[in-house]
Amino acid sequence: MSFDADAVETVAFDSYGTLVDVMAVEEPLSEYVDSPEVVAKLWRNRSLGYAMVANAIEEYDSFYEMNRHALQYALDTLGIELDESDQQEILSTYHELPVFDDVHDGMRRLRDGGYDLYVVSNGSEEMLESMVEHGDLGDLLTDTISADEVERFKPDVEPYRHAADEMGTPIENVSFVAAGWWDVPGAIHAGMQGVWINRQDTLWGPYETEPDLTIETFGEFADELGV
Repeated sequence: MSFDADAVETVAFDSYGTLVDVMAVEEPLSEYVDSPEVVAKLWRNRSLGYAMVANAIEEYDSFYEMNRHALQYALDTLGIELDESDQQEILSTYHELPVFDDVHDGMRRLRDGGYDLYVVSNGSEEMLESMVEHGDLGDLLTDTISADEVERFKPDVEPYRHAADEMGTPIENVSFVAAGWWDVPGAIHAGMQGVWINRQDTLWGPYETEPDLTIETFGEFADELGV
């Protein structure tokens, strides 16, 4: 399906990897480990895997707790021993992740163009609060919507459908922007228009479902909407 700009009434964004750079954890990790890039990637992939298994077995815990377990898994897999206080210090970096360079200007154009902007995230409510505050996003967003509210993680359809209900927008009139190769198909399956921002210069799929639109920056998305 091709992107229909005229149908868009509300814009939603994923958080981690889309608005803020999760791989920035490599810098604080480098104070504790010799292979921060390897740890960061293993940590991130395992946390996503835990979330998807949690959906399958209907066993919910907050994404922050999933993230804590995933960090422990990454360290154990690589034979790295860190005490609890050091691990907590590393985990706390998720509250201070940097915003991608294109985010503020792109979101401001969308907001000034008349669109309400939301975050729809697997992150816990506390994580999202700190992300918005640290990233100076409060004046750009209408609200944040956490998986905590439905106790299901994306890409399950429930968080997207719940988000549309909270926005008060028909789901087909919501455009969802995410970097996750797993997140955009989930949004499309739920009924949203899915916009893939390819932050990592990676590959799509393999799915029969294709993104409604692929972009490299938020500015490109604003251009598509004519704002």
